[in-house]
Amino acid sequence: MSATESVDVPAGGGFNPPQPTTKGGPDYGRFVAAVRDLQDHARAADAPDDVITAAADLIQQASELLAPFDADEWSSPSGRRMDLPNRGNILNIPVDLHVTDDNRIGGTARFARYHLGRNRAAHGGTIAHLFDSLLGFTAAKLGRSRAQRTAFLHVDYRKIVPVEKVLQVDAGIDDVIDRKIFVSGRLLDGDQVLAEAHSLFVKLKPGQP
Repeated sequence: MSATESVDVPAGGGFNPPQPTTKGGPDYGRFVAAVRDLQDHARAADAPDDVITAAADLIQQASELLAPFDADEWSSPSGRRMDLPNRGNILNIPVDLHVTDDNRIGGTARFARYHLGRNRAAHGGTIAHLFDSLLGFTAAKLGRSRAQRTAFLHVDYRKIVPVEKVLQVDAGIDDVIDRKIFVSGRLLDGDQVLAEAHSLFVKLKPGQP
């Protein structure tokens, strides 16, 4: 689909259940991984001027190659490749999540070099991003909520969160009151709590964006 084409916006917008797709073919996962690697190298590169010039040319060529195929959010395979980690969504912090035996959400997360703040620590905004995604997933999965929006998110930063290290996450629902789902979670390095968060998600009414 070209940038000039579009589809009708579904009722309720992007909070309709994603329609699985195989668009992008067998190399879409490799494409997403390559973009993530490029972000890391772009953040870390201390290269000679001519290397930066050559890299800029290649990146510009790749952008020009993709530009004619920009599509709206309901047509792009990003977020709809159910066979890929994070459903093929480049934006999210990479995680691997599952429902635990005690009906919570557990799993792992890894901040890349791209998410660096300073001194080997992940940027605080990326930590909040992780929690918003983690707690939203928890509200949807455990609360059986088809669609909800973040009403608030409070993050307590306890210790430095290292980049380029596999960390653990844990989350669960604290309470459900009518359309309100209260959720909390933790980011851990072994038995050390690095950050904690609690949030409120509000279930959307039918057709509400």
